[in-house]
Amino acid sequence: MPSVLLLGATGLVGSACLRQLLDDPAIVRVVTLTRRPLPDGVRSPKLEARVGDLERLDTMVDSFVASRVICALGTTIRVAGSQARFRVVDYDIPLAAARLARQSGTRHFLLVSSLGADPKSRVFYSRVKGELEQALTGVGFPSVSIVRPSLLLGPRKESRIGEEIAKFFSWVPLGPYAAIHADDVAAALVRLAKEERPGVRIVTSSQMRAWARERRRAMEGA
Repeated sequence: MPSVLLLGATGLVGSACLRQLLDDPAIVRVVTLTRRPLPDGVRSPKLEARVGDLERLDTMVDSFVASRVICALGTTIRVAGSQARFRVVDYDIPLAAARLARQSGTRHFLLVSSLGADPKSRVFYSRVKGELEQALTGVGFPSVSIVRPSLLLGPRKESRIGEEIAKFFSWVPLGPYAAIHADDVAAALVRLAKEERPGVRIVTSSQMRAWARERRRAMEGA
């Protein structure tokens, strides 16, 4: 019966993941670490919502006592304000969290990465994502699960041009580049969190969409 620490619970994928974790009877405890309080109405007997400075995770070591850690942290260079700040949010904090989690006994680390993540990419965003994936493999977790969504669909507080374009063309079959809804990414994370396959597992947008179709067929047949 896994317990989960969720980082990024106020973001698009993270908030969807939190809802699904709280609704899933197989998950017995959910801890969130956020910079600001969770929205009003997010309550559950198994929820422990903690607020703190994510750049000082060493002051919240007790929060890392969980069998699974899901990291859904992420920003854009426009929101972050610079490449340096982007790297703090999308590389430094997730890697620091991974190291603390492993020291605390976490066996399975799950990461929301991105389509095109590659440590050798010429694109800064993709390169940072790829560097983080590479770094995680050296932390020592028995299990690492990495999901690589394409452009995300769902209600955001801030508009992102690329995702607005993705919504407009969401009906066009673009294979692995087709947009994916945040709820489907969250469902994949919850599914993976309930498993503990040894080694590093990378799950693409195409696979997550396939799982979503299976889930919807099962719900319709229930």
